[in-house]
Formats: sequence, C-alpha cells, structure tokens
Amino acid sequence: MFICISLICVGCPSGPKKDEIRWVTVEEIARSLENQPPMKVGFDVDDTVLFSAPGYYYGQQKYSPGSNEYLEKEEFWNELNNGLDKFSLPKECARTLIALHKSRGDTIYFITARQKTETETVTDLLAKTFNLDNINDVIFTDLKAQAILNHDIQIYYGDSDADMKAAVEAGILGIRIMRAGNSTKRPFPEYGSLGEEVLKGSEF
Repeated sequence: MFICISLICVGCPSGPKKDEIRWVTVEEIARSLENQPPMKVGFDVDDTVLFSAPGYYYGQQKYSPGSNEYLEKEEFWNELNNGLDKFSLPKECARTLIALHKSRGDTIYFITARQKTETETVTDLLAKTFNLDNINDVIFTDLKAQAILNHDIQIYYGDSDADMKAAVEAGILGIRIMRAGNSTKRPFPEYGSLGEEVLKGSEF
C-alpha cells in the first residue's frame, strides 16, 4: 500500500452514513473465532499496523518536493525498507489484533504493496514491535489476492480499497482498518463502501 502525499488539505472520508457501516470490535472478532482452530491471517503494513507517514513525507521532501515522483525512485524504497520505519508508530489497534491472533496460535503474515528491495529491515522491526517469534518474512507484492491464496489466509486486515478488493477476490473475510486522521495518504477511502466490516477505533 503506497502513501501518496498531498500538500492540499482535503476533507474527511465520505461514503455510507455511520449507522450504515458494519462496525466490528476486537471483542466481537474474538467471539466469532471461539472454537475455531488456528488459522492464517494477514495484515497490510502502511496505515494498518504502522503509521508510516513520516518516512513517506521524508522521502517526498528529499526526492521530489511537491510531487509523488519519489514513489518511482528505487533509492527511496531502499531507504524506506531499510531503516525509515524507525520513525513509524505502531497502531494500537494492530497491537490488540495481533495479540488476539497470537493467543489463538494463528499464523500471521504481513503483505505490503511497497516496492521490493534486495534487503529489508521491515520484518525484523515488525517482529520486535509486536513481539513475534519466528515471524514470516514480509511479502512485498502488488498482487495481494494471489499472496492471500498462496498462503491460505482466511482473514485479511487492511486500510485501502485495494486491500478489501483483494480479500473479496480471494474469497475471504476482509476487515477494514481506518487511517489516522493525519495520514498523508489522501483521499481517504469510503469506509464500508464495499460492504466490508470496519474495525471501531482503528484510526489509532
């Protein structure tokens, strides 16, 4: 999932009214998984488990001030995937969700649309941040639906429409994570517009 930075302020996400959105809580997710055997679950990275806007903002200012051309530069992706996430903030909703799935013995995968680089430190950072032993290497791919199918993932959490569409394409449950209000990726998606469940309070 790429974070595209806009220097012009835009409004908050529109779309279905709040009472029309299929809200879900972590507690409700936990109850729905009771008596279910361990499964494989997937998480997007940017704006889902990490608030990584600082690294993207830095990259734009360094490589292409005022434009998103930096997203086409290999140098930026090398920097981002090999250290800039030290400035990323873990999202509390991700801590709670990952702890839930760890307690069940579920296998966790992280799938990101970031450009793949020869080396990366994202996997180690996520392992330390979320206390994950024997973590699976982060999967770098635009083809998220195929990655979901390849690893038999049954639930996928993500913030973007592309994440939710990948879950639909793979025939699994997709749960929407909301972006932080100061996310640099604009415009915001219309939460619930694809009929997906949206995690309450997941902007934090």
